Amino acid sequence: MLHITSITTQEQENSVPETAMADGMTSHNGELNNTHIHHANRLAVTHMSFYWGHSVIVLFDHWPGNDPAMYALAIIFIFCLAFLVEFLLGFEFAKPGATKVGACLFKTGLYLVRSAVSYMVMLAVVSYNGGIFLAAVGGHAVGFLIFRSRLFGKCDGE
Repeated sequence: MLHITSITTQEQENSVPETAMADGMTSHNGELNNTHIHHANRLAVTHMSFYWGHSVIVLFDHWPGNDPAMYALAIIFIFCLAFLVEFLLGFEFAKPGATKVGACLFKTGLYLVRSAVSYMVMLAVVSYNGGIFLAAVGGHAVGFLIFRSRLFGKCDGE
C-alpha cells in the first residue's frame, strides 16, 4: 500500500506528519516541502525543491545512500552520462561504403542509446539534489565545448 504525506520543517521537529492533498503536496500553511512516501514498511524522502547534501537517491533504490564516497561516485557518473550525450550528439558515425539499410539501423541504434542516456540524466536531475544537477549541467557543458562547439576542430566555413 502506498501512502504519501507532506511535512514541514516545524512538523518534522514535532514528528506529526500531515496527509498530503493530491493538488500539490502542500502543508497546512501552504509551504511546499519534503514528501515522505511510505511503501512496504519503508520511508523514502523525496524533495520538492533543490537541496544540498549527500543523502540522496539517484536512479536506483538505495544508491548512493548516505555514504559521501558513493555520492561523489554518483556525481562523477552523472557528469559522464551527460558528457556521453553530447559525444553522441556531436559526431556523425557514418561508415563510408555501408549499405543504406545498415547505416539507417546503426543510426537508429545510436539514437536509441542517446535517448536512453538522456532520460537517465533527466531522471537523476529530478532527485532535486544540487550536486547532481550541477554535475549534469557541467557534463553537458564540457561535452558541448569539446564535441560540438568546434573549438578543437575546423568550422564549416574554414
